Amino acid sequence: MGLDAALLLISLGIILISAGVFTNGVEWLGRKLRLTEGAVGSILAAVGTAMPETVIPLIALLLGHGEAEKEIGIGAILGAPFMLGTLALFISGGAVLAFRRQRAASYPRLEPDAVVIRRDLLFFLVVYTLAIGAAFLPRPWKPVVATGLVAAYIYFVYETMSKGHTLDGEESEGDPLYLYRKAGDPPLGLVVFQVLLGFLGIVGGARVFVDGVADLSALLGVPSLVFSLLVAPLATEMPEKFNSVIWLAQRKDTMALGNITGAMVFQSSVIPAIGMVLTPWVLTETAVFSAMLALASGLLTYLLLLWRGYLDARFTMVYGGIFYASFMAAVLTGKVS
Repeated sequence: MGLDAALLLISLGIILISAGVFTNGVEWLGRKLRLTEGAVGSILAAVGTAMPETVIPLIALLLGHGEAEKEIGIGAILGAPFMLGTLALFISGGAVLAFRRQRAASYPRLEPDAVVIRRDLLFFLVVYTLAIGAAFLPRPWKPVVATGLVAAYIYFVYETMSKGHTLDGEESEGDPLYLYRKAGDPPLGLVVFQVLLGFLGIVGGARVFVDGVADLSALLGVPSLVFSLLVAPLATEMPEKFNSVIWLAQRKDTMALGNITGAMVFQSSVIPAIGMVLTPWVLTETAVFSAMLALASGLLTYLLLLWRGYLDARFTMVYGGIFYASFMAAVLTGKVS
């Protein structure tokens, strides 16, 4: 157990360092390609850092042969949007409070481009509702819904890439590329290399972290369903959380929240579509409960941005933490089965 704990700490450090390298590289890649802030946060960073939690259900569904593997795969699919919609918002609110002085803000607000984040959340609310609703449809209709989810994500990418403020000029000023400390514009090849280097570090560190958590859960006797819904996503969602914390410290709120909401869209459309094709897509009471909490949190965030145009970091911490704690309490006390 001591070795597993040491590996967890080492892998955590690898993920943290790699996340910093990745966010710096992705930001420069967005500038070089003249992408919008939403595209950098909601597409490049979100999909890139979503790879660790995407691998777990794919391995479980493609290489597993029993019902337990399918259950773990479905649990991991639904656990990712739940973690992003609850715990990631809790951490984001906490980061704003922690970096309040560094952000030079008198009031603890998350102030992203409200149009960009509302668009992400609206896509999430629609596609995730369809994904959960598909569990109650006859089997022949599930591939149809899966096709619609993939098509919806393609349209989301188009909308995100084509609308918003581009990362150029004064708004894009920031740290120089880590691998090119000279003043001036780094070459595109070096930017791409740094992005890949950071991404590989994130994936490798997350893989070691997940393996360590899995070993500890076995030693401690944690059930596979709890692991797939709580522990695995908690570990694999760390890249998004670290990236967002880094951007929040720099007061780049659109990219920080877009990294979370963009991953929510990807994890609630493309990945459930794969689950519908590879499994009967029959959800347990626990799985449906986690999805309802994720949708409730997403809807509340959407309505707050629609009403105010910003998020109060303290309130974000409160409701993100309450939704997450409610699910943990319900599962661990056997209120949902």
